Order: sequence, then structure tokens, then C-alpha cells
Amino acid sequence: MNALEPFIHRFEPATAPGLAPLLLLHGTGGDENDLLPLGRTVAPGAGLLSPRGRTLEAGMPRFFRRLAEGVFDEDDLTRRTHELADFVEQARAQYGLPAPIALGFSNGANIAAAMLLLRPEVLSGAVLLRAMSPFTKPPGAALDGKPVLIVSGSFDPIIPEENAARLAETLVGAGASVEHRSLPTGHGLSQADLGLVRDWLARRQALAA
Repeated sequence: MNALEPFIHRFEPATAPGLAPLLLLHGTGGDENDLLPLGRTVAPGAGLLSPRGRTLEAGMPRFFRRLAEGVFDEDDLTRRTHELADFVEQARAQYGLPAPIALGFSNGANIAAAMLLLRPEVLSGAVLLRAMSPFTKPPGAALDGKPVLIVSGSFDPIIPEENAARLAETLVGAGASVEHRSLPTGHGLSQADLGLVRDWLARRQALAA
């Protein structure tokens, strides 16, 4: 049996040397194909690992359950975060990958934030697009300068700006190197998001070179 069978996923090997792979984590209703074009755009030539969330909400894939809009089932979130982290570790062994940078949107960004707090060793950094604080009482974590980009929408009807700011404060308090940007847009992604992410990833690559 394939060790990666529990997560339906897509993997695209790197075509350029020395780039950190991206772990692509879709939003509610997405799947393993959703963020591949985004990954190719913001990190040309990087390896891409894109799993499908294993929870269904009205038939729509998600990475963990929620009780209401903006109210998470934190027990399920914790369990699903560890499952996803285990999958990433297995995928790294099978595909020969270094620790990836998570690139998550909405629900995917939220589980990426949870992974930073629960299993920080699995990721080398994270880009959190339209993320909110995943835990009412965040667990302690040692992020030791791990780079994180949070991009919020100032007109986002789903995520209050103070909630995204609280997530940034939590990650800074855990020792992450956080850049939090807010764009004049809603919950959906814009060309400005793509430009910010591409530039941030390029700067990370330059620092690592």
C-alpha cells in the first residue's frame, strides 16, 4: 500500500535547482488541482505538493471541520493538522524533498497556521492568504525565526482584520519572522496578492542562496 494513499494529492517535481518546494493548501470547496497554477506563477520551477482536504462540508472538501462560519472544531483541527503533517513527512521521504513552504488560502491557510504552531519542524516557512487565528488558546511553539507572510483583505467579509492581526501577534510571540500585509480587497485573491507572494518568495530564495 502506498504510504501516501490517505491523501489524494498532486506532485510536480522541481524543474529549477535550489528552490524550496511549496505545500499548496486549498480553500473550502477546492481540491488538489486548485492552487497548482498559483504555485507555478509565484515560484516558477519549484516542486509542488498539493493534497486534497479529507473533510467534507456539504460535499465540499476542507482540511478540518468548523462549527459555524469562523468557529472551528479545534479538536478536529488538531487531529487533522497532525494527519497532514505526517503526510508531508511521508511525502518528503518518498519524493526526496526538503522542508516545504506552505502556501495556503483560507481554510488551507488556517491549517497551515495550525501546523506552524503544532508541528513547526515540518515547514520551512508559510504564506498565509486570508488566514485567521486557528486556536482560541494557541499552543506554545518555538518558531525560531521561521519566515511567514500573512496577506489579508481589508474588505474581507469573513475574516475581521483584528483576527488576522492576532494571528500575526501569536506567530511573532512564538519567534517567527512575520510580514503582515493588508490589501484593499475582499476574501478572494487579486493580482496584488500574486505580486506580494512572488516577491516574498524571491527574497526568501535570495537569502537562502
